[in-house]
Amino acid sequence: MRLVVVGTGMAGSRVVSDVRARDKRIRVTVFGAETWQPYNRVLLSNVLAGTATPEIVRLHDKAWYAEHGVTAALGTEVTAIDRDCRTVITADGRREPYDVLVLATGSRPFVPPIPGVERAIPFRTLDDCEKIVEAAGRARRAVVVGGGLLGIEAARGLAGRGLPVTLLHVAGHLMERQLDAEAGLVLGETLTALGVEIRTGAEVTAITEAGVEVTGGSVEGGLVEGDLVVLACGVRPVVGLARDAGLHVERGIVVDDEMRTDDPSIFAVGECAQHDGQVYGLVAPCWEQAAIVADLITGADTAARYRGSRLVTRLKARSVELAAMGETHLTEADAEIVSFSHRRTGIYRKLVIRNDRLVGAILVGESAAVGTLTQLYDRGGPLPGDRASLLFPGLSAAPVADSPVRMPDSAKVCRCNNVTKGQIRACWEEGARDLAAVAAATRATTGCGGCADAVEGIVSWLCEQEGVSA
Repeated sequence: MRLVVVGTGMAGSRVVSDVRARDKRIRVTVFGAETWQPYNRVLLSNVLAGTATPEIVRLHDKAWYAEHGVTAALGTEVTAIDRDCRTVITADGRREPYDVLVLATGSRPFVPPIPGVERAIPFRTLDDCEKIVEAAGRARRAVVVGGGLLGIEAARGLAGRGLPVTLLHVAGHLMERQLDAEAGLVLGETLTALGVEIRTGAEVTAITEAGVEVTGGSVEGGLVEGDLVVLACGVRPVVGLARDAGLHVERGIVVDDEMRTDDPSIFAVGECAQHDGQVYGLVAPCWEQAAIVADLITGADTAARYRGSRLVTRLKARSVELAAMGETHLTEADAEIVSFSHRRTGIYRKLVIRNDRLVGAILVGESAAVGTLTQLYDRGGPLPGDRASLLFPGLSAAPVADSPVRMPDSAKVCRCNNVTKGQIRACWEEGARDLAAVAAATRATTGCGGCADAVEGIVSWLCEQEGVSA
């Protein structure tokens, strides 16, 4: 079988590694438009903040490809698909035949059509990251346009480098898709304390040499000064290749539960794929989709089907803790709401409950409840009558649900890689006695890294139970 993967981002790279892990014989060729060796895009904010280097965030390198018998054409853009001949065609004229084709073309940053926008730097790729870091070294003040997840991470990273930063957001509060107004306000005040000036309700009208022109906003409009402007205005799926090939495209490349397009020999995964009307922009769904495709291509599980993902958004920025999941915008007219807010300390916690099941939650500020609530949200199990104990685990004398003692083996510990406590136990029993060994065996912690404490806690607990050294 000849497998061709178009895209070396996180979804495409995971398809390649998952296929090779299941089958050593399939001929695999992967094309990537970026010249960089594949890297973990989730950790780019760490590179921007100076806490990680491009080498640390790498997924695959040339040695990995050689060792696993994968042909990698990096810096080679695929420009056309000849479906009749089952061949992809590259910008330099290469023609590569396929039996199975996987499109993992990802997404590109949305650049608003405003005067002077070419003066700004989008924040999406490792090249973008390096340009921003270089510009930050000679800038006096930065402006970040976009108050979503990526914009907040960019603003916090630049502020961490000692640069005065203003964050502009067109909506009334930050991360309005995931957070309610109170949570957005608490998050904004936390960022303000860390050196990021927040202006919400601000519509950008132009970018000049002096800064960004805005109208409206939480303070008077006009010029927001800054000689470095970073764009984090969202993304759009890259679907041109699929559309030109005559595949069904709406917002993304339309796929079924097998992640197949309307051409049965072509799959699509990741941010370019639209499943059941949904396009996912987080790493966990991308990797879940990649596993389904790898199972089907190799025959490891011909019944594998993708049923959609339950999303948990985690903000990973130094001194800023945030998690949001499920239906966070329901009101007391539609659900039971349990919440606590303490702006001075940067804490906001909210539970959204329907039929005694957790259907949504927001946690701003450090909280030991994140693991418990994520598991309850994932499993959809009944909740304890004492709701306060969910928001404040320390108030209850009973062990919290996410402690190793109470956690069932089926509980998902690493959402990015779909790793359960039972899988961690299994690899521990095979000799993986520390965090690094478990990560190597299961890939837990190698996505966003937010589960590291939970994984380490399980490993330590297992060692204590058996009386061995970690």
